[in-house]
Amino acid sequence: MSEKQTRGLLFILITICIDSIGLGIIIPSLPSLIADATHMSITASAKYSIPVLITYAAMQFLFSPLIGNLSDRYGRRPIILMSLLGLGLDYVFMYFAPSLAWLIVGRAVSGMFGASFTTAAAYIADISTDENRARNFGLIGAAFGVGFIIGPAIGGVASEFGLRVPFMVAAFLSLTNFIYGLIFLKESLPASERRSFDLARANPIGAIKQIVHFPKYRGLFVVTFIVLLSNMAIHSVWNYYTISRYGWETKDVGISLAVVGVCFGLVQGALAGPIVKKMGEKGAATLGLVILSLVTLGIGLIPYGWLMYVIILPYAFSGIVDPSVRSLVSGEVKSNEQGELQGIFTSLMSLAEIVGPFFMIWIFYKSVPLAEKNAVFYGTPFFVAGALAIVALILLRYVFSKIAFKASEDLLDEALDEVMGKEKSPAS
Repeated sequence: MSEKQTRGLLFILITICIDSIGLGIIIPSLPSLIADATHMSITASAKYSIPVLITYAAMQFLFSPLIGNLSDRYGRRPIILMSLLGLGLDYVFMYFAPSLAWLIVGRAVSGMFGASFTTAAAYIADISTDENRARNFGLIGAAFGVGFIIGPAIGGVASEFGLRVPFMVAAFLSLTNFIYGLIFLKESLPASERRSFDLARANPIGAIKQIVHFPKYRGLFVVTFIVLLSNMAIHSVWNYYTISRYGWETKDVGISLAVVGVCFGLVQGALAGPIVKKMGEKGAATLGLVILSLVTLGIGLIPYGWLMYVIILPYAFSGIVDPSVRSLVSGEVKSNEQGELQGIFTSLMSLAEIVGPFFMIWIFYKSVPLAEKNAVFYGTPFFVAGALAIVALILLRYVFSKIAFKASEDLLDEALDEVMGKEKSPAS
């Protein structure tokens, strides 16, 4: 990788990290912020947290295909810089937001510009080779994990100086990175390789329909969505589960999630590349799904809270599924389709973040009456997640078997064509 590409990769990883910091920086102060905006107690205002949280994911779902297709038309650099500038200004807006409605508007704008994750992933695909693609996609997860660890920590400290100060910190980080990118970031998609903008592809429904344009691997998009949905059990129910079953306090939940972030960062940043290189994308994806199946089922069965820390590291290795699948599919498409492809992945992620929390929390609360008689029922969302992971594993192997069969057919056709060609040559 050239010095320009290395510098570009570093900038993109910092951008993803800052996006993640901006997402996590308001978590510690969000309950108090919503209470302040609604002029209610924290308990009474809790129901208003749902639209604040869901709005962000919904806007990412809506705008990821648009952002991805715009980057295929105009290049990655202007879209990334526009997103960074928009995020920075939006954080300033949220600092001054006078009511809950304006706060929700601010989160909507954050989700819209936060869809730059799509373009960042496309940039990485542009500068990657077959040898380092999986490693580079793994670094995306590591950067996101690091940001999600740093974000709540910064938010917790900054909120001591004022409830809305974390927004100004996030604004400073985004605008500083915008200025750095304006000076140093180079374009990764040459003008000769760009393609025309098509509105039919640049919306979430159109983006999902574009899956049919990747017939060889379209089953892997379904696998990706199921895996994301399975992981929502961890993201949505971990705090309820550990508090209800093990009697953890908020501090214990925060520490455990920080450990999850660190372990995921280490695995995706340092180990995903070597694992994929040794096992191949198909082998690594299979291993990750086997681990995800066993770990999610295991979490629901753990009788003691301290064992949650024991299972976190194995769970982190399930993080090799995403870079393996992205690397496999990304290596099969043209450079001017990478933005659209990554837009599909981001849309699926956002859709899972909209559907998953409602689904998993609903399962948890429906299980509480049974759990009061037998604590193992607190783990029902994780049993469902494990079942989803098993379904994803079966589908993954089916897709890979079809790909292998098709490859064998193609080789046989090539061999027959060559033989037939040789037989005809003497007569000619």
